[in-house]
Amino acid sequence: MKHIKIAAGLAHVNYGRIADVVIAADKAGVDYIHSDAADMIDLKNMQLMGGHQIIEGIRPETELPIECHFYTEVCDRLFIEKIAAAGANMLILPAEHFIGSQFMYIVNYCREFGMKIGLAIGGYTPLCFVDEAIYDIDRLQVIVHGVDETDGKDNWGWRRTAIDLVKRARAMINEKNPKCELAIDGGLRYNNMDPLLECNPDVVILSSAIFKDPDGIEAGVRKCRKALDDAAEKFGLE
Repeated sequence: MKHIKIAAGLAHVNYGRIADVVIAADKAGVDYIHSDAADMIDLKNMQLMGGHQIIEGIRPETELPIECHFYTEVCDRLFIEKIAAAGANMLILPAEHFIGSQFMYIVNYCREFGMKIGLAIGGYTPLCFVDEAIYDIDRLQVIVHGVDETDGKDNWGWRRTAIDLVKRARAMINEKNPKCELAIDGGLRYNNMDPLLECNPDVVILSSAIFKDPDGIEAGVRKCRKALDDAAEKFGLE
């Protein structure tokens, strides 16, 4: 039975207690720590943080891989060098902003500094944006946030059109780069994931489902892990 990995997303946490929540998620059995960062250009006023300062702060608290999901329009060598030095293991960038020659340099920079590289397909971004890069990336992350069933704060639904996108992403990876992880991210909770899990992702990014669970972080991870394992068995995922 397939082990679908959990990446604990630090978007919906108390940043004043960041080390504590990372330690709790680690002890609860997640597979990755997923640090969301933004340069205040791509997401303007959403005020997400999570660059090298956050990674420096949490790196001593966990031996798990730390991935930096950077919402940005530009990314230079200095940023890559800083997060690598801080202890990040993977950089994930938005595919809609990184489709040309600059991304070739970024791939090489990440390799130079010993990090993996991923691309995220944002809401309504077409899969064709990664047609060429798919051969050289380690993660294809599909953002499945929707515009319905959301309060715009902690709780986001996922759009139903995402199922077709994730299926096509799985087929692309299987054909062109089977070593690349397929991840899904956005609006996912223990009780609503099955239709997307049937599409056979490798990683699920979970934030409010873990860190906002009314029964605590350990319970949130436990509920999500059971949902992932049950789905893997039900759908015969390998």
